[in-house]
Amino acid sequence: MTSRILVSLRVAATPERAFTAFVRDIALWWKPNPLFEFSPGPAGTLGFEPRLGGRFTETYPDGRVFEIGRIWAWEPGSRLVFSWRLASFTPGQATEVEVRFEPVDDQTRVTVEHRGWDSVPQEHVARHHFPDGIFLQRHGEWWQALLGAYRISARFDE
Repeated sequence: MTSRILVSLRVAATPERAFTAFVRDIALWWKPNPLFEFSPGPAGTLGFEPRLGGRFTETYPDGRVFEIGRIWAWEPGSRLVFSWRLASFTPGQATEVEVRFEPVDDQTRVTVEHRGWDSVPQEHVARHHFPDGIFLQRHGEWWQALLGAYRISARFDE
C-alpha cells in the first residue's frame, strides 16, 4: 500500500460550486508552509490551467513559473487529480493528489487524498528525515489547515 494522506470536510455548497472554488480560487485560500514549499525562496501564487492535461503551477513575484504537476483528471463537480512534485524531486519523481467532491444531503464532502509518498525516501529533504508516520501526520495537518482556509475563503457557510 502506498503512503498517503487522507483528509476531508463538508461545505455548504453544491459539488460544482465546491469544485470551482477549489480550482479557480486556490490563490486565495492556499497558505504556504515552510516545511512543504515547492521550491526555495518566497512563495508564489498557485494556479490550475482548467483542463485535462493542464498545468498546476506556482508563479513567483519575479515572474518565474514552476510546474508542480499536470492535471490527470478534470471532472468538474466530481473529481480532480493532479501530479505533485517539488523542485528537489528527481526527474520523473512525483506524488499524486486526488480531490473528490461528493454530495451529502445539502452539502458536499471534499476529500483530498495525497498519495505516493513511499516513492520519496525518508532521507529526502522534502520529508525532513521524519519517519513515515510523523511525516504523513504533519503533512495531513497542513492539508486540514488548507481545507479550513478553503472553506473560509469560499464563504460556504454564509
